[in-house]
Amino acid sequence: MTDVAQDAQELGSSATLWELLERRAALTPDAPALLQAGASARHDRRLTFGALRTRAERTAAGLYRMGIGPGSRVAWQLPTRIETVVLTMALARLGAVQTPLIPYYRDREVRFALRESGARFFAVPGHWRGVDHTAMARRLAAELPEPPLVFEAYDTLPVADPKALRLPPPPTDGRAVRWIYWTSGTTSDPKGVLHTDRSLIAAGACLAHALRLGPDDVGSMAFPYAHVAGPDYTVMLLLYGFPAVLLEHFSLPESLPAYRRHGVTVAGGSTAFYSMFLAEQRKDPSRRLIPTLRLLAGGGAPKPPELYYEVVRELGCTLTHGYGMTEVPMITMGAPDDTDENLATTEGRPPREMEIRVVDGQVGLRGEAVCAGYLDDAETRKAFDADGFFLTGDLGHLTESGHLVLTGRAKDIIIRKGENISAKEIEQLLYQHPDVGDVAVIGLPDRDRGELVCAVVEQPAGAEALTLGRAVSYLRTAGLSVHKLPERLEVVDALPRNETLRKVLKYRLRERFAEHGAQAAWDGAQAAREEAQEKPRPGTTPER
Repeated sequence: MTDVAQDAQELGSSATLWELLERRAALTPDAPALLQAGASARHDRRLTFGALRTRAERTAAGLYRMGIGPGSRVAWQLPTRIETVVLTMALARLGAVQTPLIPYYRDREVRFALRESGARFFAVPGHWRGVDHTAMARRLAAELPEPPLVFEAYDTLPVADPKALRLPPPPTDGRAVRWIYWTSGTTSDPKGVLHTDRSLIAAGACLAHALRLGPDDVGSMAFPYAHVAGPDYTVMLLLYGFPAVLLEHFSLPESLPAYRRHGVTVAGGSTAFYSMFLAEQRKDPSRRLIPTLRLLAGGGAPKPPELYYEVVRELGCTLTHGYGMTEVPMITMGAPDDTDENLATTEGRPPREMEIRVVDGQVGLRGEAVCAGYLDDAETRKAFDADGFFLTGDLGHLTESGHLVLTGRAKDIIIRKGENISAKEIEQLLYQHPDVGDVAVIGLPDRDRGELVCAVVEQPAGAEALTLGRAVSYLRTAGLSVHKLPERLEVVDALPRNETLRKVLKYRLRERFAEHGAQAAWDGAQAAREEAQEKPRPGTTPER
C-alpha cells in the first residue's frame, strides 16, 4: 500500500467531517485544496488545506457569536464557491444541522424546505445571477411562525477569534443526524433526507477509493455544491490531498479556459456533462479539448453504453460511471482498471461496506453510506424493509464479477396490455440513432392498453427530422420486440432537466403529453409500423 493510500485509509476512519479536515490540514497544510475559477487567471483564487481549517474555525466563531451552536438548524442556498465550503465546514465544526438548498431553487422549493426543516438561520448569496435571494428569503421567512434569521454569505462570512469566544468542543459523534438534503426533483414532491457525517464520509470514501486518485490530480466541481455530491467530493479531496477547481456557474465553452489553465485531470458530473464535453470536442476533433484530462467520472443518471465508447474514442480519456442518489450518495462506482465491457454496461462495484440485495428485481441497500431516513417518519417506514435494507425503487441485477447492472426504475416500467416494458432498453437503442441527441421514453395512460409507449427526442443540430416511422424502423432493425415499439414520438427542443446533475424530469413529460392525442398516437403507430414493415431502410444498423 502506498503512503497516500495508507493515509487515505487512516483518514477515512474519522468520526466526523471536522476531524477529517483537521487531520488533512495537519498532514499537508500547504497543499492546495480549493481553486476558485474566475473570469481569467488574474481573478482565480486559491486556498490550502491549512488555510481552509483556519478560516473555517474563525467562521465558526463568527457564527457562534450570532447564536449558532451545536444542534442549530441552518439552511444555506449558496453557489459553488470557496466561501460556501468554508461555511459548511464551520457549521460542521459547531455540530450544527445543515440543510443545503440548490441556488436555482425558487419560492416553492425554498418555502417547503424552510418550513419542513425548521431552520432558524438562512444563509443566502444576496443578488446572484439576476435574482435577489435576500429579498426572496426574507419574504418567505416572514410567512413562517418562527422566521429564520437571514444573512448573506457570498463574499464575506461572519468571523471572530475562536479563543476569545471559547467555542464549544468539536462534535465527536459522527452518527448524529447533522444534514438534511432534499431529493433532486425528478419527482414532483421533494423529501427531506437525513444524513450523518459518517454516512457522507463513507460515500466519499467509496468514490475516492474506486477512482484511485492521488495528490498530483486536479479535480473539478462543476455542479452545485449544495447537491449531496458536494460533501462526496470534499471527502475525496480530504482523503487524498488533491485540489479541485470550483466553478460557480458551469457552461461550455465558457468554462474550458479554467479547466485548461489549472490542468484538470478529473472532470464530469453526470451523463449530461459527458455529452456536453463531447459536443465541444466535435467542434474541433484535431485538438484535445482538455489536454490534461485523463478521467471523466460521474453518476446520477443512466448512461447509454455507446456514450462510453464515444468518450473514450473522441475525448481520449477513461470514463467511469457510478450509481448514487440523495439517500445513498455513492453505491457503486466503475474503476479505471475495469474492462471496457463493465465500464460501458454496468454501474461498477460496491465497496466492501455496502450490501446489495436484489429481491423481485428491485435493488436494496444496507451500509454506512445509507441515510438515516427521512424527515417524515412515514416515508422512512416505507423506504426500509424488515432487515434494514433501503429500497431504492431501481431495478437491476448483479453480475458474476459483482458489478451492478441497472435495468430501469420501477416507475419507468411501462405496462402495456399486461406486458412489462423497460423504458431504459428503448432509450439505449434510440440513443444510437444518428438523428437522436438525447431521448426519454415514458408511459402514457391509455384506455384500452393501460399505457402506450411514447419516445420524446431531443435532436442534435443539423439532424434530419425524425418521424415515428423512421424510429420504429430503426428499432425493429436493432431487434426490439414488436410489443415494445413506441406508439408515439414527440420531438422537443430540449428535454426538461433539473439544475443539479441535469437529470431528465420525466414527470413533466408525462404531464405535458398525457392530456391529449392517445387515439391519434395509436393511429400514427399503426401507420408507422406499416411504413417500417413495407419500407425498411437499406443498411440501417443500430450503430451510432
